[in-house]
Amino acid sequence: MPRSVRYRELDWVLLACVLLIAALGIAEIYSTTLTSPRFSGMHLRQLVWMGIGLALLFILARVDYHTWLDQAAWLYLAVLAGLLGVLLFGKELFGARRWIEIGGITFQVSEVAKLVIIIVLARYFSEVRAAQLSLADLAKVGLLAGVPMALIAAQPDLGTALTLVPIVAAGVFLAGLRWKHGAILLVAGLLILPVGWHLLRPYQRERLVTFMNPGQNPKGPGYQILQSKIAVGSGGFWGKGTGKGSQNQLGFIPVRHAEFVMAAYAEEQGFAGVLLAMLLYLALLLRLVHNAETAPDRAGAFLVAGIASLLLFHLLVNVGMVVGLMPVTGIPLPLMSYGGSATVSTWLALGLVMSVRMRRFVNL
Repeated sequence: MPRSVRYRELDWVLLACVLLIAALGIAEIYSTTLTSPRFSGMHLRQLVWMGIGLALLFILARVDYHTWLDQAAWLYLAVLAGLLGVLLFGKELFGARRWIEIGGITFQVSEVAKLVIIIVLARYFSEVRAAQLSLADLAKVGLLAGVPMALIAAQPDLGTALTLVPIVAAGVFLAGLRWKHGAILLVAGLLILPVGWHLLRPYQRERLVTFMNPGQNPKGPGYQILQSKIAVGSGGFWGKGTGKGSQNQLGFIPVRHAEFVMAAYAEEQGFAGVLLAMLLYLALLLRLVHNAETAPDRAGAFLVAGIASLLLFHLLVNVGMVVGLMPVTGIPLPLMSYGGSATVSTWLALGLVMSVRMRRFVNL
């Protein structure tokens, strides 16, 4: 292997931030399952997923990211086929088909889809040589992202479908979005909102209404938001200590090992613990921005920027949901929430970042 792509060229600061965040998540998952025999051992399973993800990160780091860009079309078709397969043959749970089971292993194709869309758009934007995108370019981007977005929303999984929006937004902004085209898109989006409202399922509308006034139905849809806010507030500055949070240990926090893991963490580790976690996330995002700036070509820059925008969106929506500033969704907190598909896909994304990082001094 040439000297320029040895493992010494990995972003070790980025990797350290990722490992520390993941460690905080595993510790909190352990705490959330202390009094729940049903979920006992989840922290060990999360540790296994983290180990698999870490191994995949090192493997992807050695593979030139142009290999995946060259196969973007086939990856895109494979993801569309997978999303169709979920709708037709997927495992139904709580009225939704979001998972597919192969060989006894259940995973979410939509998690892989997000990464593939980043690859596809990075390939497309890197081939646009004009200083600014045309309306035809925007239409093509909308089609590339719109088809998988519609398939994911049909599962139904509106939260995951919306995660494609910041990926597209970051790409078109960096590729050169004309202000008048941006204004047109903004107006079109506002005009479509009433149509979108009528297309929402009843429970999705209820979540949006409840978000505006959770106290209106505290034992119904507003329960999740209210209990989460109580947990966050009761943590104080230093927190109640691991395994000592009443909202957490008594099961008042909903899905406290997954989407609401930050609420449980805030109760037990307090403001100081949350500040530590947010600083680690900030360091992670800043390293991603740095790697995008030092990427050896446009494709690498768009690839890393897309991953950064995806992680930032997940962070803002999840933390905002926990403190009642965003509607309740199924969007997990990167690296901290329990979940095999989400965990592994995040590590895969970071593996692509490392691949770009290791080739920043290579003449392409």
